[in-house]
Amino acid sequence: MTTHNPLKAGAYMMGAVVSFTSMAVAGREMAHELDTFEIMTYRSFIGIAVVLMIAGLAGTLGQVTRRHMGLHVIRNASHFLGQNLWFYALTLITLPQLFAFEFSVPLWVALLAPFILNERLTRTRALAAGLGFAGILIVARPDQIGFSIGIIAAAISALGFTGSAIATKLLTRTESTTCILFWLTILQAIFGIICAGFDGDIAWPSLSTWPWVVLVGLAGLLAHFCITSALQIAPAVIVFPFDFLRLPLATAVGIMFYAEPFEVSVIVGAFVIISANVINLRTEAKPAQA
Repeated sequence: MTTHNPLKAGAYMMGAVVSFTSMAVAGREMAHELDTFEIMTYRSFIGIAVVLMIAGLAGTLGQVTRRHMGLHVIRNASHFLGQNLWFYALTLITLPQLFAFEFSVPLWVALLAPFILNERLTRTRALAAGLGFAGILIVARPDQIGFSIGIIAAAISALGFTGSAIATKLLTRTESTTCILFWLTILQAIFGIICAGFDGDIAWPSLSTWPWVVLVGLAGLLAHFCITSALQIAPAVIVFPFDFLRLPLATAVGIMFYAEPFEVSVIVGAFVIISANVINLRTEAKPAQA
């Protein structure tokens, strides 16, 4: 039975927020030298080494099973699609815009959870989802910017992450974190090699790029560990709204390091999104306190 602990889940998600932001910075720094498939390949091999080392020391490698391989494949194929489009959009639009579209993931999860995860879709959750989606539109401003390739890639990547999130929640009901992360790194590496080597040319990172490659590998793995751990102790519709905190962090990083413009719409949209997050969290915390 899953323990309902939204506060601990929030702490895990804060780790995911920092990890994803670090990965965005590293992704931009590597984009001039490696394509998205190559980035995913190197990231996955670093992840394999880390998972085997930590699981070996912890004695949890025996938890790795193949009983839900079909679901593992679906989860990682969905994530691979979303992550590649995410890295691609990273070079075309601002960080707040990219994260704003990615923030549609908890909204899609909230809407699909009653049908797939058997979680309740209450009136409050529906209100929070609608309010959060309005905030995303304020930040992304598709009516003014239009639907560029970067915007479309970011939007589709969110759908890929939604499929991955739902599959992850299903896996956490029977599988350990070690098992989920093991197949994450293995399958992502296989997908990466196939796609990166399709043209017969896989670029080798330069000496100056390797630190960014390592950062992507470690940050990506840590983010997945945090998300998986959070999903094991709280419903998906509680876990993912914490991710909204990436928005102010991404705005600060974009302004300080990439000279991205400061826009009032980002602040307004962030306030709307955080308000939706607070409404949802306050409602869900009451049963746990009781």
